[in-house]
Amino acid sequence: MLRPDIQKRLIDEGRRFLKSFVTTPYDDFESDQQLKLPQPPLVKAAMTERAFPLPRNFEDLEMIDDLVSLLTERKSSRVYTQQSISLLQLSFLLWATQGIKDIRGKSYATLRTVPSGGARHAFETYLLVQNVEGLQPGAYHYLPFDHQLEFLHSVEDLPDTITRSLVGQSWAAKASVTFYWSFVPYRAEWRYGIWAHRVVLIDAGHLAQNLYLACTALGLGTCAVAAFDVEVCDSIFGLDGEEEFTVYTCPVGTISKTDVRAEKAFYQFVEDEGL
Repeated sequence: MLRPDIQKRLIDEGRRFLKSFVTTPYDDFESDQQLKLPQPPLVKAAMTERAFPLPRNFEDLEMIDDLVSLLTERKSSRVYTQQSISLLQLSFLLWATQGIKDIRGKSYATLRTVPSGGARHAFETYLLVQNVEGLQPGAYHYLPFDHQLEFLHSVEDLPDTITRSLVGQSWAAKASVTFYWSFVPYRAEWRYGIWAHRVVLIDAGHLAQNLYLACTALGLGTCAVAAFDVEVCDSIFGLDGEEEFTVYTCPVGTISKTDVRAEKAFYQFVEDEGL
């Protein structure tokens, strides 16, 4: 555990780092877009030749479609019943978080199901699949242009791998599928340059909130996790850690609305410490 003085110094440095993106003026700065430099690709190319189309008959899904109910019932769920979800459900979750609805210009920008500063959408979606009907367990990458999923490789001892990737959070190992979002920096930096990372902090929230709402609609549970081992996550999906690296994770699983005891146990410390 870090000494209190070191913890405070790191917190103070983090605050200054974030504030610098908000307040520092650079009136003479020109982005690569302003300099007419080539635009980076809108999406990452397929990593393998093992891509397959995902179903899109979302009208066949049973789901809540009332916004007030979705907002009321949305919550973080860390207790999963370890049942399988359907491929159509997973397809809907992928579309709801990064699905492409339209393209602007020849290939200037994608309009997706989530907002993004300048329509840069600087994220890629990776999955560790455990219990999805019709899918081999292992590592996958989402291809939003064609709404396809590509199988990357099998993973030995998935529960242990998920737990290690999330720094020992073993509850996540019971998820049906775990989402890992990576950040491709130059996709945002090309337009926003030194301010790109401020924009991405905001955009990451859009991703997670859409996943929460989509899971709530389907009666599934999820919990956004920012505590992860970036090196472990990157190594799972073959990311270089410089031009692309993991920034956010979300386990997704089946839940029981009638059994709330285990979920309450996560917050027992509130009562124990009188908070």
